[in-house]
Amino acid sequence: MNKTFQIIQRPLLTEKITNLAELNNQYAFEIVKNINKIEIKKAIEKRFNVTVLSVRTMLVRGKKRKMGRFEGKRAQWKKAIVSLKEGDTIDFVEGSD
Repeated sequence: MNKTFQIIQRPLLTEKITNLAELNNQYAFEIVKNINKIEIKKAIEKRFNVTVLSVRTMLVRGKKRKMGRFEGKRAQWKKAIVSLKEGDTIDFVEGSD
């Protein structure tokens, strides 16, 4: 499998991220933890055919969860917020009317 498709695990589609996309042309993705900003930029540009201006990354801590008397923790994951050049967009919902 192509490394580009392994770096980007999924796009994040929340209300806050949708507002960022409309106002600032920024999109968010869940990515592999050990990837740097340069590799993220190349992967986004190659996969979506856009021009990336900047990449911001952050580690999101896993939350503690309880189910009855059992306790566990969700895994940590990495989030990347990508700013695109004016005029470039990424359409996540394909096939909508």
